[in-house]
Amino acid sequence: MVSNLLDPTILCFLVGFLSGIARSDLRLPNSSYQFVSLYLLLAIGLKGGVELSQTDISAFIPALLGTMFIGVTVPIIAFGILFKIGKFSRHDSGAIAAHYGSVSAVTFATTLAFLQRQDVYFEPYMTTLMVILEIPAICLGIYLAKGGISHVNDRAKLLRDIFFGKSLFLLGGGILIGYVSGPERMEALNPLFVDLFKGFLALFLLELGIVTARQFSHLKTVGAFLLGFAIIMPIISGVMGILVAKMAGMSLGGATILAVLAASSSYIAAPSAMRIAVPEAKEVYYLSSSLGITFPLNITLGIPLFYWLAQFFY
Repeated sequence: MVSNLLDPTILCFLVGFLSGIARSDLRLPNSSYQFVSLYLLLAIGLKGGVELSQTDISAFIPALLGTMFIGVTVPIIAFGILFKIGKFSRHDSGAIAAHYGSVSAVTFATTLAFLQRQDVYFEPYMTTLMVILEIPAICLGIYLAKGGISHVNDRAKLLRDIFFGKSLFLLGGGILIGYVSGPERMEALNPLFVDLFKGFLALFLLELGIVTARQFSHLKTVGAFLLGFAIIMPIISGVMGILVAKMAGMSLGGATILAVLAASSSYIAAPSAMRIAVPEAKEVYYLSSSLGITFPLNITLGIPLFYWLAQFFY
């Protein structure tokens, strides 16, 4: 865990976090932030597509089915805890559950960097699993919150925003490009999308550290129950990810990534979908828990913890 905290990308996050706590005027310009986020999404997709092109599909099917199981099960468990035990409203429970069933691309990228630093093998199709995990969680969270969208126009707009929002569209497009092009044709782009990846990730984490610090001001609002949920729920989901990976015959590295994917929470795709589909849900609840608590815990302590747990189960 100490070595993970000393990684330059994690240290950039901590610098940004301290800057936010100190109320410094340090910020990435909005245009730069948007550029870096688009770069990371495309780079992850391209790398995943190239690796998928070299994958035996028969080995991919069990992992695909296991990932879909996680994408459905985690939101249901999260919703039950929040609605039945925490006594949150149906709208808030569904919205928060969607965030915890969905994934964080930056946490995923940080996990890849961690495993590469440890020289641990993982399956080449993990980026595809990340994209697959995003969709059922958001759709199911909306259904649990509202029982579906009654108006046809609203439903169409929601589906358009889920499938053609920048996160899924760019990740999916990157996977398709990488898959069709293959490693040889993609080699010319490696200096931009492979060699510079960690540098751009460091910049993005610097900005997210600042944003995370600002969410801390809302912790009194969310209450002790949601604070505990944001810490414990990822551990439950992460262990589920390891067990599913083991049953699917995945490697130790693949189990670690699937655990982190299951444990991570969305702060890009899910908030956008909830603002459209469940405007009654309190934004302070799902953003403070997801971005203010779960995200920093995962990238600092969660990744090495799930790697250790995967070793234990394996």
